[in-house]
Amino acid sequence: MTRKQSVRAIVINGDKLLAMKRNKFGNVYYTLIGGGIAIGENAEGALRRELREETGMEVGEVREVFVEDAGDLYGVQHVFLCEYTGGDPVLSPTSEEALISAMGKNLYEPLWLPLDQVLQVPFRSKSVAEALIAGAHGGFPEMAQELAFEPESMAR
Repeated sequence: MTRKQSVRAIVINGDKLLAMKRNKFGNVYYTLIGGGIAIGENAEGALRRELREETGMEVGEVREVFVEDAGDLYGVQHVFLCEYTGGDPVLSPTSEEALISAMGKNLYEPLWLPLDQVLQVPFRSKSVAEALIAGAHGGFPEMAQELAFEPESMAR
């Protein structure tokens, strides 16, 4: 059986990171925008689709900078650095996330999170949060770097 493959987007606008705030039945946390790669879809196509669905945004050039094997529950996360080309995030009203949010207990809110708050809020996953902050300050790797997954990790 093939492990689930997902994509995540690092989009930086000045001193802010594009993130998804989740309130999952009272459990509030933040994560990068993204989701699963559908059958017959490549990683870049999935990334661009997820960004459109979850934020209504398009991005310029993209390149994979991190890979995190997050175990059987989350699978392999392919994290891409994306060129910000403009706009503000708005959940597409026809997206799965908007339909789930409309029920009122499992909420999705795309937003700009100040980079200096990424390590202060509950962020999934800690290794991705630390790597993206290091990349924002010192430059992102030219080739995808493997990250060590910490189960149930949440940066604070």
